[in-house]
Amino acid sequence: MPTKLKQLKEELSAELDAILEYWSKHTLDHQNSGFVGQIDHNEKIIDKAEKGSVLNARILWTFSSSYKVTKNESHKKIAQRAFEFLSNHFYDPEFGGLFWSINADKTPKDTKNQIYALAFAIYGLAEYYSISQDGKALAIAINLYLRIQKHSYDPVNKGYLEAFTRDWQPIEDLRLSDKDANEKKTMNTHLHIIEAYANLFKVWKDKKLQNDIIELLATIETHFINTESGHLRLFFDENWIEKPDVISYGHDIEAAWLLLQCAEISEDKKLIANYTKHAVQMAEVTKEGLDTDGGLWYEFDPEKNKLVDEKHWWVQAEALIGFYNAYELTGNESYLELVFKNWNFIKEHIVDHQNGEWHWGVHRDYSLIEKDKAGFWKCPYHNSRACLELINRIKL
Repeated sequence: MPTKLKQLKEELSAELDAILEYWSKHTLDHQNSGFVGQIDHNEKIIDKAEKGSVLNARILWTFSSSYKVTKNESHKKIAQRAFEFLSNHFYDPEFGGLFWSINADKTPKDTKNQIYALAFAIYGLAEYYSISQDGKALAIAINLYLRIQKHSYDPVNKGYLEAFTRDWQPIEDLRLSDKDANEKKTMNTHLHIIEAYANLFKVWKDKKLQNDIIELLATIETHFINTESGHLRLFFDENWIEKPDVISYGHDIEAAWLLLQCAEISEDKKLIANYTKHAVQMAEVTKEGLDTDGGLWYEFDPEKNKLVDEKHWWVQAEALIGFYNAYELTGNESYLELVFKNWNFIKEHIVDHQNGEWHWGVHRDYSLIEKDKAGFWKCPYHNSRACLELINRIKL
């Protein structure tokens, strides 16, 4: 087993370098500054594609976090480029929020405050601050946190509301994407707020922030984790009335390890104990979504008894960490075998060995899902983070 783990660590280190090289080489926008808005599945850069704040924030996080491992100065420079572009063109100093998207010419396009995007900005800014000590990055991160607390936090029922207009008024369409339910409280946004707040707390030891993290972890445990099934509940109205939806295997396994990490950062012993149990249970039930080839299916609709039989890149990345985390917690090597099997599936079907980076995913018959290589939702964050987490966790 130590030999296999050593090989896994070496392969993930090489893969991290390859992912970073792809984004360094192909996504810098030399014409308009920042990063290109979209590269399609044929490696074609889409001229004048709109640029998303989530993509930019995730690039910021990826290169900041990776720099700690690679110590490559060019990675730090790209992180700085992402920070400057985010702070100069996405951050809204007038209302203290973040534009959802901008045009290729850097003018604002969609100016709504989607809390999910603000959370990713905090996540990336805190990470950048940790390698740069740039006070401006920390100041913007803290301001975004304060805006979320002021406008999105629900003091009556707890939790956070999804989205607002640029000037923080209510907005009709709250959805992150077309596939989502138009509900006021969602698992996905809460998961990434807690991730962002925990990352901010690592660099800014504010007592109020720590208390907000502890309260949010308790809220997530109460409403989003179905302790009977082990799966996540995804959509609610503001009064926590659930709108039943699919089982999202990728979010289940991502939440399994990520929420425990946030609990550990919170330093709350009870939450750490609770989330240790949740991490194992959620990893165990995620096995329902594994195919015999080691790949993890995208979603399952219990009402229709229908599997969404696609295997997306980000779901596989989170499976690597979630199952490795379960192995660390239990010592049960069957979880480790799932990691090896999943990694073999990724190498065989998801990594683009010809052009670099990872394909969006594959259908049941292993034909490629022909979606972006880079874009609004196709970012280097999930796969680079999987590499980084396992590189740091495998102690040999």
